[in-house]
Amino acid sequence: MSAAKGGARERVPGRGPLPGWVVPGSILLLVAASSQVVFPLWERAWLLFVGVAFVCLVLVVQEVEPRVPMRHRGLYGKALAFGFPVVLLLTWEWLSTSGVLNARWFPPPSQIAVALWELTITYDRFNRTSLIGRPWLLPERLASDGWAGAVALANESHVWATLSRVGFGFAIGAAPGIVIGMVMGLNRTVRMMLDATMSAFYVLPKIAIFPILMLVFANPFGEGPKIAVVAISAFFLVAISTMAGVQGIDEVYLEAGRNFGANRWQMFRHVILPAALPIVFSGLRLALGTALIVIVAVEFVRADRGVGFLIFYNWQVLVTPRMYAALVVVMGLGVLLTSILQLIERRVMPWRRTPDPR
Repeated sequence: MSAAKGGARERVPGRGPLPGWVVPGSILLLVAASSQVVFPLWERAWLLFVGVAFVCLVLVVQEVEPRVPMRHRGLYGKALAFGFPVVLLLTWEWLSTSGVLNARWFPPPSQIAVALWELTITYDRFNRTSLIGRPWLLPERLASDGWAGAVALANESHVWATLSRVGFGFAIGAAPGIVIGMVMGLNRTVRMMLDATMSAFYVLPKIAIFPILMLVFANPFGEGPKIAVVAISAFFLVAISTMAGVQGIDEVYLEAGRNFGANRWQMFRHVILPAALPIVFSGLRLALGTALIVIVAVEFVRADRGVGFLIFYNWQVLVTPRMYAALVVVMGLGVLLTSILQLIERRVMPWRRTPDPR
């Protein structure tokens, strides 16, 4: 009986003479080889083949992971995190250059990279704009025109236009959002008065109120309406998240504060605020992403500078590589802004820092 059990244990997949990754790895190689042998079939069912290849790749990685030494697990995870996007880009490159995808509408990543470089180094004389404001000209402009020259370079930048609108609008909307959310979470009367109204305004598409804001401001084509719509978008998300964070505080923490004799201010400062901060920062991250989405949409319809304008302009003139390059810039801005917010979060909440496993 014990020998039979031992034999059964020896036949566990991945532990016997035939590693578990051999079968999916063989299928993966077969799919890759068939792309050259049965190319007409690839043109018709390329999505199915790519899906099969993805499943096989996942199976191979799952079989390899337990065999990675523990000291290399962190490096292995980073390799997966950065390696998979590289695989996706290489697949996109191959599908586009081989004709499976229409390169006019889905240009290969290599063309997008070239277009991004061209956007970075060139100045659009027709629109009098550039992507990042030509910072290499800054010393010359400072010497000739002083700070006015530096400001002129910044004003021609699409990236600076979008960042400034998001930054000012997010700050203007998030600060009162935290205050109102705290009050709603702490005071039941205020919560009952504002909850229905907040819910009604929250679901309203923020781009839909942009024409109203253009009527409110003295200069409808200036920066005021654009910053205001970003502020409104951030306000509701931050307020609702902050209210939920305050309401979700564990009663044990409140009881501990009362038992130690904390007054209202001490209770708020040392118990309520620290306990609600994780949810508050989650709301801030959602609001920051929404602010970037909203400003790009606004720049589609009413802007002569900004990354959203750059996307829409290149779509109008059918320069698709530059359109995709502008989309890459939006993703980069999202990563940059989120990283800044995470840095602030780590400074504000040092007790939540992940300890170094070494």
